[in-house]
Amino acid sequence: MIQLALLRHAKSSWDQPQLDDFDRPLNERGRRAAPIMGHMLASLKFAPDVVLCSPAKRTRETLEAVASDIASAKPAVRFDDQLYLATPDTMLDCLRKGCADAKRVLLIGHNPGLHALAATLAQSGDPAQLVRMRDHFPTAALAIISLGGASFGAMETTGGHLETYVTPKDRT
Repeated sequence: MIQLALLRHAKSSWDQPQLDDFDRPLNERGRRAAPIMGHMLASLKFAPDVVLCSPAKRTRETLEAVASDIASAKPAVRFDDQLYLATPDTMLDCLRKGCADAKRVLLIGHNPGLHALAATLAQSGDPAQLVRMRDHFPTAALAIISLGGASFGAMETTGGHLETYVTPKDRT
């Protein structure tokens, strides 16, 4: 079994409409929420081998906010341009190619692709949590899914099990 943690970037700012979407930073709410999700990763003892992250400013800032909580795992950190607003298929390709030997990966990305990927992969788990996750994947939401396969290079994309689904509102 392998584990994939999907973390949507924390809430971003719209205060500077002239900024390109790629360059939007986190807003105050996002700067408060992201560390909460880092603490959640630590409390769940999720220690990634690899962190795969979109290079957008808001995903990088989300990673910075959770980094101290996963630092003991000493994960390899990879930024992949293809993850910016990626489709689920693109994310799966990035996981297979960029994390082929990994057993635990934290992917930090964007909706709607991240939400669609979580909903597609998670086929079992607590029914209420599955419904909740499929209904809404807000900023800084975290889903941890167990998948078949010895590594992400051999990942099975059917029959995934939702281990955890949590949002910042659940922790405040």
